[in-house]
Amino acid sequence: MSVEVRGYRPGDEARIVDLIVPIQSQEYGIPITAADQPDLAAIEGFYLPGAGGFWVATDAERIVGTIALKDIGGGAGALRKMFVAATYRGAAHGVGGRLLETLLDHARGQGLHPILLGTTEQFVAAHRFYEKNGFQLVDTEQLPASFPRMPLDTRFYSLKLRD
Repeated sequence: MSVEVRGYRPGDEARIVDLIVPIQSQEYGIPITAADQPDLAAIEGFYLPGAGGFWVATDAERIVGTIALKDIGGGAGALRKMFVAATYRGAAHGVGGRLLETLLDHARGQGLHPILLGTTEQFVAAHRFYEKNGFQLVDTEQLPASFPRMPLDTRFYSLKLRD
């Protein structure tokens, strides 16, 4: 496997949807479609403004991972759309770690602090991954009003990028 992490390019949308939606719907049984996620059809306008970004991990031309950063104002960022194809998961491959490192390097360079995220109860491996990488569980009351809460999200994390 020769996985490369690069920025989103116009034209990646269909391959991004082809990765994300089956993980959500088939693997985790979440009743969600691409139509329920209009941000995936408008990545440039939704994620790239301000200090935001969207990155993909590719093996040849196949998209095997994604991660997004939404600038939510007030110097904070929201980590969104972190997905890795099942055959590329785990420390042996390092795809998730490389995606997260890319996002955090970008966030630091843009002066964003903190990085917040929401996830569902089903994504237990994701909880371990985030906690291993320094994210702390936070109560919903600690989230800024600008944080984009998704209806299915029940667990929220924060990472301080500076003291």
